[in-house]
Amino acid sequence: MEKNLALRGFFKEHANQLTEEWYATLEDHDPKSVYSATDPKIVETLKQQNNEFHHYVNDIFVEEESSFFTRFNSWIVKIAQDSQHAVTPIHYIVREFIRTREQYLDYLKKFIEQYPEVVPQCQKEEWNRLVIRVIDITITRFIEEYYKHSNTLLEAQQDMINELSSPVISLKGSTALLPLVGDIDTSRAKRLIENTLQQCTDKGVSHLFIDLSGVVMVDTMVANQIFQLMEALRMLGVNTTLSGIRPEIAATAIQLGLSFENVKITSTLSQAITLSEK
Repeated sequence: MEKNLALRGFFKEHANQLTEEWYATLEDHDPKSVYSATDPKIVETLKQQNNEFHHYVNDIFVEEESSFFTRFNSWIVKIAQDSQHAVTPIHYIVREFIRTREQYLDYLKKFIEQYPEVVPQCQKEEWNRLVIRVIDITITRFIEEYYKHSNTLLEAQQDMINELSSPVISLKGSTALLPLVGDIDTSRAKRLIENTLQQCTDKGVSHLFIDLSGVVMVDTMVANQIFQLMEALRMLGVNTTLSGIRPEIAATAIQLGLSFENVKITSTLSQAITLSEK
């Protein structure tokens, strides 16, 4: 344990030097990478993050592994969720973890050479394995957190896209328009129903024009859900008018046995709005 304490002290003493040497040897020209940043604030933050790593990692020489990673995980999560690292290709980040591992192995050799007592070969091998293991586990956990954070961002962006792709646009008085564009799959149809009902309620809509002229194709499930949306709106006291129905959508609805009996339909949106004003 005495040697391990000395080794931890050695790495703590050289933490700043490790950071400066690491940054000085960076070679990255990809503008998407945090490692190519020239903004002084970003550079300062990058160095600080690297220095925090060194002040954490040296505790692995004297601390039980599970308790060490319980504490160290907060740093891993912070870096994985960092906005600058989030836009950096992950293979660049892994590359820097590997370069840092090589730094530690080099400094471990320096410590052994400078240590006043003879260090047994078995101890040298144990320390080498420990350095490699802790960096490897760090890389794995970082990739896990990076993946989870990326998925969270993607889901948030997709939700925003879905919301923007099915906006209820207020028109004159309590009338509004729902213009649908692109393909509508089952997932989007579900969000469409939820968003439309909520937006119509929030905006006090009494008549909603649903324009399908921009919809290329829908499957039988989606066609059914569009009719479910109109029925749900009717229950809320919102009248609906469909416009721009393509022949294939009409054919799908008929195959499903969906009735157009109580549905107001016009060939174009302009016709629907004109008729409603009379």
